[in-house]
Amino acid sequence: MRIIALSTLRHFWKKHPDAEMPLRNWYAEASRANWRTPADIKAAYRNASFTANNRVVFNVKGNDYRLVVAVHYDRGQMYVRFVGAHRQYDTIKAETI
Repeated sequence: MRIIALSTLRHFWKKHPDAEMPLRNWYAEASRANWRTPADIKAAYRNASFTANNRVVFNVKGNDYRLVVAVHYDRGQMYVRFVGAHRQYDTIKAETI
């Protein structure tokens, strides 16, 4: 998959160094993946959640942080829409962010 907005992840892990390795690992795995359906993602990340508008929510570093991406399966692209602490995630609408 092509991941759009790696800079968003970098900016976040500079502020939250404990998230750097989990986010780098997610990025590396997602970049190598060729996910074509939600089931493909679920096979790799069983704790991933799916919302409307092709949004996928990943738990990062256990459940300390959340990563929301918009997935375009047909183009093989993922757009980083949000990365933040679990409590910040609770204040957003993942399906519209």
